[in-house]
Amino acid sequence: MKITKLAHSCLLVEMPEPVNRTVLFDPGQMSAELVRAAQLKYLDDIVITHEHFDHFDEALVAELVIQFPKVRILAPTSVVSKLEQAGITASATPQQGMILFNAPHEPMTPLGDPPAAIGVHYLNTLSHPGDSHHFTESKAVLALPITGPWGTSARAAQLISELKPQYVVPIHDWMWKDSWRKDMYARFALYCKELGVTFISPVDGEPFVLDIGKGVA
Repeated sequence: MKITKLAHSCLLVEMPEPVNRTVLFDPGQMSAELVRAAQLKYLDDIVITHEHFDHFDEALVAELVIQFPKVRILAPTSVVSKLEQAGITASATPQQGMILFNAPHEPMTPLGDPPAAIGVHYLNTLSHPGDSHHFTESKAVLALPITGPWGTSARAAQLISELKPQYVVPIHDWMWKDSWRKDMYARFALYCKELGVTFISPVDGEPFVLDIGKGVA
């Protein structure tokens, strides 16, 4: 499984043969430049966990649909409706190899109301919960939001202890300065090592390969 973090919560996940499948999670506004710079050659699926701009850039999705007219889009019904109004086909029903799980967007009171949201298990290997810190299941690879106006890094750390994935890939950290991100990644890595979990410290735009059951290649 090759994963490339394209800023914030956007992950490009590429599965080699014999699976031969590529998915892009949460292409939001913070990720638009990196997605374009990636010059994608293949894209089978786009997953949008909720409608907030940092997870869903409608203009970017429209560009990707032009480039990949057969791409399948999975999203909550609110996002499906917005895309359909723009003439883009999407569905709230997962494709084969994707399973929805309960991952409600964290409360934002008094800053706003949380949108409808989905969590997605991908190919029984990777779990992406969007902006949720209240979910109870994870596959081997957990894309974990580690900070946000609605959540804390301490709660993210608790989730690692509760769910014990094999790998943690940090997401939702665009707002951190690089020096603070480096420090927090180091803290999470040390904490995860104590739990027998591997914490990945991704660099935006640089792919890494996970050999599930073995280690990072």
